[in-house]
Amino acid sequence: MKLAFTTLGCPEWNLDTIISKAVEFDYDGVDFRGYLGEMEIYKLPEFSSDIETTKRKFNEADLEIPCFSSSIRLFTTSNKELESFKEELRQYGRLCQEFNTPFIRVFGGGIGEISRAEAIDFVKNNLAELLPIAEQYGVTLILETHDSWTKCEYVENILRLTDSKHVQVLWDIHHPYRTEGEQPEKTWELLGDRIKYTHWKDSYPDETAPRGYQLCLMGEGDIPLKRILHLLKQNGYEGYYTLEWEKVWCPEIEEPEVAIPQYIQFMKQLKEE
Repeated sequence: MKLAFTTLGCPEWNLDTIISKAVEFDYDGVDFRGYLGEMEIYKLPEFSSDIETTKRKFNEADLEIPCFSSSIRLFTTSNKELESFKEELRQYGRLCQEFNTPFIRVFGGGIGEISRAEAIDFVKNNLAELLPIAEQYGVTLILETHDSWTKCEYVENILRLTDSKHVQVLWDIHHPYRTEGEQPEKTWELLGDRIKYTHWKDSYPDETAPRGYQLCLMGEGDIPLKRILHLLKQNGYEGYYTLEWEKVWCPEIEEPEVAIPQYIQFMKQLKEE
């Protein structure tokens, strides 16, 4: 079982702290989603002018960067926005080559009042622009089960648009179950052969919370985590199990010094059950 956490959960940790904590808590990798307040990390010295130092630190710690989590959305009606996504993809493609990272996380995006059929047409055209860049850099775009593309059927609609191996699935095991009532077995049945990466979090229903649920430490909510882990193991899943602790968006949840080690302990115990 390969375990990682995203930097979304530790917004105030610098690079040395991220690496030292990952080693201390026995993680295998770190997934970058922002760093010290900057979401477009390729603009920072650590991932541009000082990148060799960053590479050396990760190598010495024997840590991987299994994924760079971008802000790229496959659905947009704006040519200007699409051009910005293409440039973002080039920048993350460069980082993937530097760190031997196979995946770049992308979103489907919110479609608003546009019909799903029309949204699919936009996604098809946008993919035709983005995929050649992914192929050029030898990276795979992993589409997260999120926003207007949380249901497995909607994700499959996008996968059907291309036969490229450079589009696969990131199963955020929380969102389909919590927001759509989708059972894990259904998600796997439809998408399992394309699921290459997973995000993990737990929550419980809370009508007073803005989202209608409250994020919590692993095992303190009612997401069927054990069922999902066993489902993945039984079907030979070999990818990462990555904690997405949304501290940046939800400052009220526990500090990373609590949540990040708790995840490791919980997952290793769950694996033995």
